[in-house]
Amino acid sequence: MERLNLRMYAMVLALVCVWVIFTLLTGGTFLSTRNLSNLSRQAAVTAILAVGMTLVIVSANIDLSVGYGAGLLGAIGAIVHVWWGQPIVVTLLAVICIGILMGLMQGYLVAYQRIPAFIVTLGGFLVYRGLMLAFTKGETILLPDNWLKAIGNAYLSPTLGWILMIAGLGISGYGFYRQRAARIKYGTEQTSLYIFILKVAGISALIVAFIAVMNAHKGIPFPVCILFGLAFVFHFIANRTRFGRYVYAVGGNAEAAYLSGVNVRSVTLRVFATMGALMAVAGVVMTARVGSASPEAGRLLELDAIAACVIGGASLMGGRGSIFGAILGAFVMESLNNGMSMANMDASWQDIIKGIVLVAAVGFDMASRRR
Repeated sequence: MERLNLRMYAMVLALVCVWVIFTLLTGGTFLSTRNLSNLSRQAAVTAILAVGMTLVIVSANIDLSVGYGAGLLGAIGAIVHVWWGQPIVVTLLAVICIGILMGLMQGYLVAYQRIPAFIVTLGGFLVYRGLMLAFTKGETILLPDNWLKAIGNAYLSPTLGWILMIAGLGISGYGFYRQRAARIKYGTEQTSLYIFILKVAGISALIVAFIAVMNAHKGIPFPVCILFGLAFVFHFIANRTRFGRYVYAVGGNAEAAYLSGVNVRSVTLRVFATMGALMAVAGVVMTARVGSASPEAGRLLELDAIAACVIGGASLMGGRGSIFGAILGAFVMESLNNGMSMANMDASWQDIIKGIVLVAAVGFDMASRRR
């Protein structure tokens, strides 16, 4: 746990360094409240996918289909709402149900037919891209100005933002207190009270600063609210439920988990179903944010999601990773994308730098495992 915390602190420091570099390269524009608000909206889609991808990677699997899968589900939502004229609620329910079904199909092939997840999801990558081209007929579907489009573009009022800040401070403070109390009870606490207070104060300062920056523009973007709502739910699932413990057990050692009575196939199936549901949410948010569904939506998004998980501390060998670490990794990746675009960096160098960052993150993970 301490190693994971150190990894998180290192990622925060890396994010700060990235922001400082791009602030200098863009003459201070990168750190404007407008750009940071846009950056948060852009990172939300990758981070939502990274939340589900964390569970997939922790279970020692991989999902290469989430990019075009999210694009396909966003396109389905646009078709159901715009072309078929269905209400927004019906559209959202249909998209989420289809996403879960897509996840169940891939999970069944991985868990019960024992086909490697890499092959199954690579096939899904190709199938979803083909279906998206077929369903949209190669056209871009524009969304009307209503609540569906507002999901990706609306903002909470500053007053609600401050209320959420107070709630976030209370929840995080109580969570840290419970965690420390449990460690003291079982004799595993290794940090002093002084370090504990500094850690809580630092995280509280980050929450206050984030809300202040968002409110300085227009308020907290809806996609960010959706992201952090999902993050808290899945952080609780991963750390406080039987299913979450089983996911880590299966990823750490599937054979040992099976001998301990864990239904490994069922856990794997549910992990992919969860990924499908989050893929649907990400697809809706992505389509709503850009205001349209295009045949190329979601291209290479799966690589950003995987990179976010690895940068955030998830191990591709399985058994290790955290939800908030993946979200932090998503902000690192999107900061690179946003900063390099603002600095007018050549597209070829953007891909080179992102590739180096990904390989370096995996190398760091392998080196820490050897130690």
